[in-house]
Amino acid sequence: MRDNSSASDASSAIEAFNSIDSLAYANGKTELSATLKQEFADFQVDEQLGFKPTGKGEHLYLRIEKTDQSTVDVAKRLSEVSGVHRSEIGYSGMKDRRAQTRQWFSIKLPPSRDGELAALESDSLHILESHRNLRKLKIGSHRTNHFRIVLRDCNGSPEEFEERLRQIERTGVPNYFGSQRFGRQLSNLTQVQAWMSAELDPSAAAVNSQAIPKQRFKRSMLFSAARSYLFNQLLSKRLQLGNWNRYVTGDVLNLDGTERCFALQQGLEWDETLQQRLEQFDIHITGPLPGEIDSKDKYVSYGEAADIEDAVCKEFSTLMAGLKHFGLKAARRPLRFRPIDLCWEWRQSESESAGTSSTYPSSERPEGSADLILDFSLGKGAYATSLLRELCVTKEHA
Repeated sequence: MRDNSSASDASSAIEAFNSIDSLAYANGKTELSATLKQEFADFQVDEQLGFKPTGKGEHLYLRIEKTDQSTVDVAKRLSEVSGVHRSEIGYSGMKDRRAQTRQWFSIKLPPSRDGELAALESDSLHILESHRNLRKLKIGSHRTNHFRIVLRDCNGSPEEFEERLRQIERTGVPNYFGSQRFGRQLSNLTQVQAWMSAELDPSAAAVNSQAIPKQRFKRSMLFSAARSYLFNQLLSKRLQLGNWNRYVTGDVLNLDGTERCFALQQGLEWDETLQQRLEQFDIHITGPLPGEIDSKDKYVSYGEAADIEDAVCKEFSTLMAGLKHFGLKAARRPLRFRPIDLCWEWRQSESESAGTSSTYPSSERPEGSADLILDFSLGKGAYATSLLRELCVTKEHA
């Protein structure tokens, strides 16, 4: 992606945003369907840190199980119980509210006050582990998230469901950001656009003054929504073009499981070794998280890849100009991910099983209505909802 836009390029027109339902699919939109999150325990997430706390230090690490609460809700509760300012409370990633999740938090607290945190316990909040560590837990510190998801009352044949799952294993999943990034009815996007318009056009500032967020956390969330939306649009375009998992001239590549990127120097040819690594998921094509491009950045797309990225981002001139105006640095994100250790089994629906919960191996689905239980892990930053989107249409239980 080329750094060829400026604040003066921003359009005064309101840019229309597309819902996540309009994004392209890797294997075509499915007609299979199922019910998701009928119970909180139907969507379980277990965050894996990937390192052990040191056992000493001024920060207390807490592994907390929460039900029907957001990560921010728990951080607020920790602050209330301890009297510690929110800035001294850390977590690695945001987890679903309508779910049963286990994740790590850190709080800067003297050892003599550890016992005070017993007040945190409730029916929906439990401390599972606690360890001391030298440093605060920062965003993105975890390695993976493990998921156990129950899809109830699956509508479609077991062969169709299992073929979609095998396709997911073979081709991977488009690495879309989930809808929770954008707020209800895309409210985060409309707010960030109004805010950026006010910043870029002083004559509009009075009209849009209510859209200007005061809190740093809120600003960060809106920046994230803007970048995530632009990335999703670019990935959808690459899917439509049929090259989301195929190298085109100028692509920036990512080493699997890392944040490291590399690019072929202009003039060098894509070769068989690189193609094999791409097919084996050792490397991935990336897309932009737009912002300012540093003149020293070695990993900037060019050629056909840059043409595609520029054409998509040009449609959202206000967001692009605003991100650069506020000095956000451009970054890259893989266009795909593959679930780790994906497995599944069938269970007769409770509505037909008189309260029993027998499970069956794949290909031995019981007669009548059935539930599908999925078990897998994802690297940080990947969304389980993006995987489910490729499998079936999910209807969340009210």
